[in-house]
Amino acid sequence: MRVALVSMYTTHHEETGATRRLRRTAELLAERDHEVTVLCAKWWDGEVVEFKQDGVTYHRVTDAPSVGGFASRVPFALREVSPDVIQVASYPPSHIAAVKTAARFLRTPVVADWWTRDDRGGSRAYRRAAKAPNAVLVPSEMVRTQVRELGASVDATHLVPEPISMDLVRSADAEERADVVYARDLDEHANVESFLLALAELRDKGWSAAVIGDGPERSTAEQTARDLRIDDRVEFLGDLPADEAVPIMKGAHVFAQTATVEPFATNLLWALACGCVSIVEYQARSSAHELVEGRERGSLVTSPQELADEIVAARRYDHETVDDDFARYDYRRVIEQYESVYEAERDDYGFF
Repeated sequence: MRVALVSMYTTHHEETGATRRLRRTAELLAERDHEVTVLCAKWWDGEVVEFKQDGVTYHRVTDAPSVGGFASRVPFALREVSPDVIQVASYPPSHIAAVKTAARFLRTPVVADWWTRDDRGGSRAYRRAAKAPNAVLVPSEMVRTQVRELGASVDATHLVPEPISMDLVRSADAEERADVVYARDLDEHANVESFLLALAELRDKGWSAAVIGDGPERSTAEQTARDLRIDDRVEFLGDLPADEAVPIMKGAHVFAQTATVEPFATNLLWALACGCVSIVEYQARSSAHELVEGRERGSLVTSPQELADEIVAARRYDHETVDDDFARYDYRRVIEQYESVYEAERDDYGFF
């Protein structure tokens, strides 16, 4: 199948949850022998129109990110690529309308991949964008609710979560680096302070902790650990690839999730698959609670004190290193969900 993924931004322009999801989807589709083209603003050197990396063809729409310029040129790029199905990112929302207009002439279904509502997009544009596609893919029930409130129909929305590699989870050795782990980009939504405050409540108990991740708030978090006089027991490890983070999670007993904004809590999912007892601080703009609700080895809290109490209570559970309940989130299972939506939408267009 020829799949066009339309996104002005890629991870080469900015590292966000949306661009990482785009890259991962493109590469997984390419691994399954689909012909995958990402229509984007140019990020590579030279004058070539296309650049291939990791099995994915990146096709220049504009030389640099430009919302208006991209929207006006993307229909011509789609005509060149002639895809069987088009998937478009939800930001900028005006691009969904541009893609939908082009798709009518190409007789090609449009699927929007809706990570979250970016603050840079206008509310009216998002309402138009939610109604335009043939289908909307969302990473969580929280985001599904947001898209429906913007006008998307119930039948048009499909939950497709972020994937993990169960092969990696099963094969990695456990590294006894820390008892308690936090993992996320350390940006303004990380809320790592709640995690550190909970640990400070447990000064008189024996534990070690690790923070995996980097970002603009890392120095503030390290200073907070020093102010709380727990910096000798909390190790800041920076960004780690999955093959380095997974052994640490398998060696840990508890994973804490405190971020205030999380369309899908991918690091929490890795930790759950690694057998961690996982504690989520409930946040209105985070979907993390969806992964632990109803699970024996998961709990919800609303404050650092409750988080501290649950860390202590986690001792009642045995240490585990693999939870096969999360095999449904494996890369292969998730990419099959994308394929299923594509094929259903093409079927509606009369291709099968």
